[in-house]
Amino acid sequence: MSDHDAPSALARAAAGALFFDEGDRVMLVRPTYKPDMDIPGGFVEPGETPYQACVREVREELGIRPPIGRLLVADWAPHPAKGDLILFVFDGDVLGPETLARITFADHELSAYDFHPVDELDEMLIDRLARRVKAAALARDLGETVYLEHGRPILGKAV
Repeated sequence: MSDHDAPSALARAAAGALFFDEGDRVMLVRPTYKPDMDIPGGFVEPGETPYQACVREVREELGIRPPIGRLLVADWAPHPAKGDLILFVFDGDVLGPETLARITFADHELSAYDFHPVDELDEMLIDRLARRVKAAALARDLGETVYLEHGRPILGKAV
């Protein structure tokens, strides 16, 4: 069997936006289809880039079109039930009062949003998402893009 014939990962991709309020708190949303809080975003559709998916999901879920900035993290996070996953988080920056006033939940995937300090995310999110969002917030502060595996930074050392 050649390398070209060997099995390879067929990862599903998802993308989300990390939004902040003027108090530097992170936006978390309440999905209607699961009990856990999340950030705005969703799966990448065929023919779509992760960035395009992020923009589309924000528009569909929140009814707004704020500028979406640079990639903060890429997280390789296979899930036992969902298979191989690669998750991208982009910088949504600060949402001002005018933009917040225009938020609607037209597609009914979300029922609410709120902002929370980064140091409270462990209490608000499932573990792997809390690690990813905290890493994205730090990457934003440092002006970096970070590669993660299961929400944990890989420091480039040989394994």
